[in-house]
Amino acid sequence: MPTDRQRRLRILTWHVHGNYLYYLTQVPHDFYLVTKPSHPPGYAGKVGVLPWGENVHEIPIDQVASQQFDVILFQHRTHWFDDRANVLSEAQRRLPTVYIEHDPPQQNAFEERHWVQDPRTLLVHVTHFNRLMWDSGDTPVRVIEHGVIVPEGVRYTGEKARGIVVVNHLKHRGRRLGSDVFADVAGRVPLDLVGMDAEVAGGIGEIGNLDLAAFTAQYRFFFNPIRWTSLGLAIVEAMTIGMPIIGLATTELATVIRNDECGFIDTNLDTLVDRMHRLLRDPAEARRLGEGARRAALERFHIDRFIGDWSNALHDVSH
Repeated sequence: MPTDRQRRLRILTWHVHGNYLYYLTQVPHDFYLVTKPSHPPGYAGKVGVLPWGENVHEIPIDQVASQQFDVILFQHRTHWFDDRANVLSEAQRRLPTVYIEHDPPQQNAFEERHWVQDPRTLLVHVTHFNRLMWDSGDTPVRVIEHGVIVPEGVRYTGEKARGIVVVNHLKHRGRRLGSDVFADVAGRVPLDLVGMDAEVAGGIGEIGNLDLAAFTAQYRFFFNPIRWTSLGLAIVEAMTIGMPIIGLATTELATVIRNDECGFIDTNLDTLVDRMHRLLRDPAEARRLGEGARRAALERFHIDRFIGDWSNALHDVSH
């Protein structure tokens, strides 16, 4: 007989961030993704190219209330406010509940009260910086840092003397995501931008989830122009394949990149541009920094640590 800690749980959740959800479903429980016809955002289920495991299931939204679950795992305020009230049954609303907050505060950097104010819900932040900045009130809080998987055999090569930037909807999302920073630096350093709608900002376009690591591996360095966001999975994935990172010394990235060990961070763009030019001139130095980045990523963001942290959190809320 399995022990209580080994009991396989039925977890209801939503498809909000595809790569994160894929990594989350490496945890050995059954995940049920709420879907709507045509799979709109937030209800996309198992669409896309990610190799979802047999423990990932879809459940039409009109069937949710009639099913049995052990944990409800929210990842977006729309689902917290609307689906919690209008989709879940009364009994389901009393089940153990987790809310994953993927971002830092968007309205006020240090005063914003998180909308989940419930002592019965575990609020999980994905970085310690996010936890620091949110006012989580009386809600129990835990930090579970990222864990990633990169395709087998994909490693940094760096033969292309250019930098790569990975940001979705950069032009539309503006200064917070560093559209002006990218434009400034791209005028002084050869950079390529990939991501959703990258073309409108002068970029290449979107690269598929399974192809991104191999595509970025050929570039000399990874540049992150973002001022204010969570720690991007693309950064962690790039580190894991052995790629040097250059970025702004803001948010959680300031605790991840050690200067001259796995890349370089600063708040002075001129300094960053100088470092980029140095890596373009010196492939061996870029490779050395990339090896340091890989060591740091495997130490901090290994998928096994991530699975263990989530297994503990789910056990703690459901036992």
